[in-house]
Amino acid sequence: MRDLSAARCLPLVSASTVLHALPPATRYVLRGGAEVRAAAESAVGCGIPARACRATLEGDRAALWLGPDEWLLIAPEPPPGGLAAGLSEALEGLAHSLVDVSHRQSALALSGPQATTLLAAGCPLDLDTSAFPVGMCTRTMLAKAEVVLWRTGPQVFRVEVWRSFVAYVSQFLGEAARGII
Repeated sequence: MRDLSAARCLPLVSASTVLHALPPATRYVLRGGAEVRAAAESAVGCGIPARACRATLEGDRAALWLGPDEWLLIAPEPPPGGLAAGLSEALEGLAHSLVDVSHRQSALALSGPQATTLLAAGCPLDLDTSAFPVGMCTRTMLAKAEVVLWRTGPQVFRVEVWRSFVAYVSQFLGEAARGII
């Protein structure tokens, strides 16, 4: 039987400059039609993309298109004063769903010249900049974990992952990095 005790001592990518945890954030999943998207924009303080698989970033707030009627809204933690109340007020009377998922997810930043190669070890998408340009985002799989992947720079990705999978994703990327970095 193979001795796995040495495997437990492998350095994690999270211990390097390639992958690091991002600060806690306020996150909402917003669902609704075009009128909901338009009404929420002023309350969020950020444009909400109408174009598939795109993200908008304005200052410290972002909105990511996840589906034809679904967006992930990201703001600093603690939430800016009145964000929740402003969204509730702006969306009053409109058929929508607004769910606070701040504690469900964590975010990791993966950067550097090998970022695309590391993600390709477990992600089925074509991550070349011609197919997945800066500003593009999508829900996908990374190994066996569902993630939201957002390219924020030519060699920089934001990986939104459920908290219970953060260690798994970090260890997976650490294993993928062996021999590359």
